[in-house]
Amino acid sequence: MRAAAIFGLGCPPKKLKPFQIDQSIDWRIGMPAAAHQADVILLFGGDGTIHRHLSQLVKFGLPVLIVPAGSGNDFARALGMRRLRDSLASWRRFCAGQDNVRLIDLGVITELAGTTPAPQERPRYFCSVAGVGLDGEVASRANVLPRWLRGHGGYALTLLPTIFRFAPIPVKISTADAMGAWTVRTDQHTILAAFANTPTYGGGMKIAPRARMDDGQLDVCVIGGLDPFKLFCMFPTVYSGRHLNIRGVEYFQQSRLRVETETPLDVYADGEFVCRTPVEVSVQPGALKVLTP
Repeated sequence: MRAAAIFGLGCPPKKLKPFQIDQSIDWRIGMPAAAHQADVILLFGGDGTIHRHLSQLVKFGLPVLIVPAGSGNDFARALGMRRLRDSLASWRRFCAGQDNVRLIDLGVITELAGTTPAPQERPRYFCSVAGVGLDGEVASRANVLPRWLRGHGGYALTLLPTIFRFAPIPVKISTADAMGAWTVRTDQHTILAAFANTPTYGGGMKIAPRARMDDGQLDVCVIGGLDPFKLFCMFPTVYSGRHLNIRGVEYFQQSRLRVETETPLDVYADGEFVCRTPVEVSVQPGALKVLTP
């Protein structure tokens, strides 16, 4: 068997050593140039590292083992990989019988020019959660923090002061029916709109507690124009998913939607800047093969 190992920023190659349990495996470091050069890929990193490699991973169609080694690790958490030992157990099972490969969905973001997809625009995949509004503002601020701080509550520390500075913005979200016709689902002043493939983001915030990675749907959470104090009081409930019971929070599922704003607004996904509105957000079912515990 041939295995490739990819390391995110700040992740030392020595983390590979516990996985080198079978001397017959031919190892290579870095993304293969073509799918036929490997049988499986081990990716050491967090959501941002995974995000940056998704296009190639989808193209190759190889099984991927996620080893949590980033600041958030929400995608790994959704797969049941909370610690290195979980990934190691999954790797041993794969080496023994390769019976723990699962197909999961990915989100897709497409920039729009007016109401028409931009020509020759490659799919921009995301694995966990995409969002506009407060989410993008917090992500941009958190990304400049030291890596160790981002991994120990940096997102939450950035969110709290931003709550009192961020003004709600007009956001229109339209959904598509089976025939491709668009209907406005929500058009209001919005604090945050999140489009989730996994339940959590930001290092454990359960923004979409009902999200599943294999249901062909994105879970959409829209927080309306709440006043800063109410938003501050709501913040702790996001870690348990109880924010869905608060008036002003709308939650629904959709496989394809459009997001439009009065002025271009940053779109972030997996904690990384992707593009600016208007955008179409959709789901690609069974886009990625992953190893599970």
